[in-house]
Amino acid sequence: MDFLRPASWEEALAAKAEHPTAVPIAGGTDVMVEINFDHRRPGHLLDLTRIGDLYDWERGERSVRLGASVPYTRIMSELRADLPGLALAAHTVASPQIRNRGGVGGNLGTASPAGDAHPALLAAGAEVEVASAARGTRMIPIDAFYTGVKRNALEPDELIRAVHVRRADGPQQFSKVGTRNAMVIAVCAFGLALHPETRTVRTGIGSAAPTPVRAAAAEEFLAAALEEGGHWESGKTVPPSVARQFAQLCSGACNPIDDVRGTASYRRHAVGVMARRTLMWTWESYRGARRTTEGAA
Repeated sequence: MDFLRPASWEEALAAKAEHPTAVPIAGGTDVMVEINFDHRRPGHLLDLTRIGDLYDWERGERSVRLGASVPYTRIMSELRADLPGLALAAHTVASPQIRNRGGVGGNLGTASPAGDAHPALLAAGAEVEVASAARGTRMIPIDAFYTGVKRNALEPDELIRAVHVRRADGPQQFSKVGTRNAMVIAVCAFGLALHPETRTVRTGIGSAAPTPVRAAAAEEFLAAALEEGGHWESGKTVPPSVARQFAQLCSGACNPIDDVRGTASYRRHAVGVMARRTLMWTWESYRGARRTTEGAA
């Protein structure tokens, strides 16, 4: 196994073009586990740790450009207001040591359906910035990024440079079920984001289908129910019947399997429970923000 260590982004793209099967490594959270257990033996490892701008983030008017290697610890401490759902998901990643090293780019590159960042990225609305030496930079919408079990839309000569995530305009939540409270792969996970500016709802489901998915029918149902009931304007409580239907539709969006961490039926049930609970949490946050705004006025 050869170890490639470019000093710049341009050198990294050139190395990837010359060695398309080279496996990028920054935090090494997933790659090193596979290598240590001899599940993967790539011909080349492409070390990206010397490329400084992968560790930078920038706040724009509508979104945050998050470098692929910005560690979860910094997302938690520096971006909680802009990306609350992703910050909550970051809290659940492994141990403090791994949160200090791992970043969203690794989650996207591995494209495991159990990756903790995926539900939050789907719910918030994100685009993945990728590049190659031959074709330059392109943006991949997060909904089109996951193409199969541990497969993504990257071409062989492309690398992930950053993720552009919409800044929160409303409450966001993340919930995860695991076999214990820490250092655990998700049995299933759920992300929810309310977008009052557009009066839309977005979801993200992890570890309950071959890829991370959104519950599109549930989103459309809830957005219509909130609009028809005048909830966005009044901030009144969401009826239990609406919450139940939303939860059922979220469960229906799942296509899980039985494995050592949980059964398919348990995953469907758990996603429904998380959907209902996160809806209650996010809506109470929305109501609280409205009361604060009206009181200040």
